[in-house]
Amino acid sequence: MEPVTLTTGRLLLRTVGPGDTDVVYEAAQDPDIQRWTTIPSPYLREHAHSFTHELAPDGWRNGSMFTWGLFLPRDGDLVGMIGLTMRSMSSAEIGYWGTKEHRGHGYVTEAVLAVSRWAFADLLVDRVEWRAEAGNGPSRAVAERAGFTVEGTLRSALIHQGVRRDCWVGSLLPSDLGLPSTAPYLPARRPPSP
Repeated sequence: MEPVTLTTGRLLLRTVGPGDTDVVYEAAQDPDIQRWTTIPSPYLREHAHSFTHELAPDGWRNGSMFTWGLFLPRDGDLVGMIGLTMRSMSSAEIGYWGTKEHRGHGYVTEAVLAVSRWAFADLLVDRVEWRAEAGNGPSRAVAERAGFTVEGTLRSALIHQGVRRDCWVGSLLPSDLGLPSTAPYLPARRPPSP
């Protein structure tokens, strides 16, 4: 698939390429990004080079992962990254981070909504799943502001820096955004109260 560019009221979401290597490298030096995401730590320039020259473009080419840099249109500042990894024909997992200097402005939430809408409408995905290491409050806040339902904690479900960790999991469905699903959805019935 050819890379898709998305826009929101305040952002330009476009794939990253070789010209973005330096800005990705600089942003990824943030200890919070290295602490809470699965990027290598320490994050070296060769990691940024591999990401912008190979990993991000290859994901678009083979349809396995769609990655966007979140940029401010007026000055081109990178405010974050977002990726959508295909898990099956009808579900994808979303991941994201925001740059330190641009956190707290709602940019990542805005991007999560735009990418999720795109996944529902263009990829015909029926479930976007969010996972984050238990304790990553900022990631959870973004997911909840975007309308995700937090479904619980998965024990030992993530490996980060060689350690198995618990993770929170949540989902966003097309109906959460007022969009149709590709297949009917029959939620589980709640058991009667005693």
